Amino acid sequence: MSSRNNTEQSDTASGVQIAIILLGILVTPLLLASSNLGSQLTLGSAALVIAVGSLILTVLAVINIIIGEKARLPTYGIVKYSFGSKGANAINVIMAISLFGWIAVTANMFGNSLQNLLITQFQLDLPFPLIVAFGCVIFVASTAFGFEALGKVSKFAVPIIVLLMLVILYMSLTSSVAVVEKVSTLSFGAAVSSVVGTIIVLVATSPDFGSFVRNRKHAIMAAVLTFGVAYPVLFLIGAIPGSITSEDSLLSAMAIIGTTLPAAILLVFACITGNAGNMFQGTLVLSTLFTKFPKWQITVTLGILAVIVGSMDILTWFIPFLLFLGIATPPIAGIYIADFFINRQDGYDEASLEKDPAIKPLTFVAWVVGSFIGFCTVNGWFTLSGIPSLDSLLIASIGYFIFTKMGSKTSQKTNSNA
Repeated sequence: MSSRNNTEQSDTASGVQIAIILLGILVTPLLLASSNLGSQLTLGSAALVIAVGSLILTVLAVINIIIGEKARLPTYGIVKYSFGSKGANAINVIMAISLFGWIAVTANMFGNSLQNLLITQFQLDLPFPLIVAFGCVIFVASTAFGFEALGKVSKFAVPIIVLLMLVILYMSLTSSVAVVEKVSTLSFGAAVSSVVGTIIVLVATSPDFGSFVRNRKHAIMAAVLTFGVAYPVLFLIGAIPGSITSEDSLLSAMAIIGTTLPAAILLVFACITGNAGNMFQGTLVLSTLFTKFPKWQITVTLGILAVIVGSMDILTWFIPFLLFLGIATPPIAGIYIADFFINRQDGYDEASLEKDPAIKPLTFVAWVVGSFIGFCTVNGWFTLSGIPSLDSLLIASIGYFIFTKMGSKTSQKTNSNA
């Protein structure tokens, strides 16, 4: 029997509500990546890259949120079917590392933004680790009360975030700052992969939110509104100050354009909504690995670790981190997407997990091959689609499809010979 009925209608949310939560989560990485991308590309090139990357994300998000709606399971429950009940633990470790990376980066960004705000507006220079710790207390508190509280935080903060981004857009377009010539050698494929990699972990784990959505119509609505409409528009707005000034951070760009005040306030709000979501998902994933600990203890531990790592100078690792996510994470989604279309059209039957192997080695082969192909193409060793993150996803999907068909034929021959 499918686990679809495990979620009651009263516990579900509309497509708009899910979109607001997703938007609150993705704004922080969006602001980091858009400023960096804008500093390396002309505005026209950036717009094309953003459009292509957003289209890829929208298609993947539609499928993934539908899968969550069908399964009524979080992502860690879904990957068990393709990787095995024990094999999924290895994948959840990858997801946990990725999510913690974003938690730490966002905590660092919160510290930088609030420190800048306090110094420029109030001449108050507090120790950086203290500010990061203050932010992590807010993140933990926003996460501790679960999905409903996450929705309330996003519903309050997202309109403010959008308004502040429009203020920044107006200031950028009306400034007298001369556009700085670009000297970057960032390729089209690598640029698209950075757009995709910025939130590929969110898209790959979007079944978490699909499991709460009312029905398939609302699942599609949530994906399209978030990744097809809001994401490209806000990403382009975020790229404009960097494109004008060639500064790779929003605060640095706005310091040249005029004032850092709206940018600093924007980043503070974005970090709160973003890290509340990151910690919510990180807690879900880690709870599968540390089953003896209550979720609140996992959330608090994430907060403590975020204070330690977030207080370090970690933004220099940001683009390599994005490229890693853009290569290693899509194959995971590619595999459970292929599994959904091949094996799960009738739902996710928990009884099948007991019959299947606890670890499925060929699935891991498909994941490793997909990741390796993405690594090769991002380094320019050869070219497939021109977008390494898409290469890795498609190769993993095809590999899983082939291995599944091979396994089915082997099983049929064994049964016929018996």
